[in-house]
Amino acid sequence: MKKYMFASDIHGSAYYCRKMLEAYRKSGADRLILLGDLLYHGPRNDLPREYAPKEVISMLNEYKDEIYAVRGNCDAEVDQMVLEFPLMADYAMLELNGLTFFATHGHVFNQDHIPPLKVGDVLIHGHTHCLRAEKRGQLFVLNPGSVSIPRGGNPATYAVLENITARILDFRGNVMKKLALR
Repeated sequence: MKKYMFASDIHGSAYYCRKMLEAYRKSGADRLILLGDLLYHGPRNDLPREYAPKEVISMLNEYKDEIYAVRGNCDAEVDQMVLEFPLMADYAMLELNGLTFFATHGHVFNQDHIPPLKVGDVLIHGHTHCLRAEKRGQLFVLNPGSVSIPRGGNPATYAVLENITARILDFRGNVMKKLALR
């Protein structure tokens, strides 16, 4: 089985993009799955630390062959012109380690607006900047939190899927939440 890392809401922070990519390299994950809001901070967010979208573009493009990404509400068509991996899909259906994931940003489908899924499927999204790992009825809901602008008193976080277990970690390697997806 492969290992996957999920991250969301970089919002143009070169500082946190570097931390995220360092965590990705250390994790040994086979793919980095980005859940939107990569380059811009949006009108409701303060500028994140080291706001430098051009640096983020350069760093992410180095990993273009390892990234799956979906569009967030702060991502625009113009972003696709500078990013060398597909970004404009609102969601992706991913089969990972025998599990079906509905990966999306979260501004349309989220824990309060579940898309049509089968029993045992996993909805993974960002957008709220609040980490979440829970079984909800016959489904699982994951949110890796935010890489750069966490909310709800949480630290900056990301998630790793290893076998059928999802862990949400901070950049010090502390496990914030853990959930078996079967």
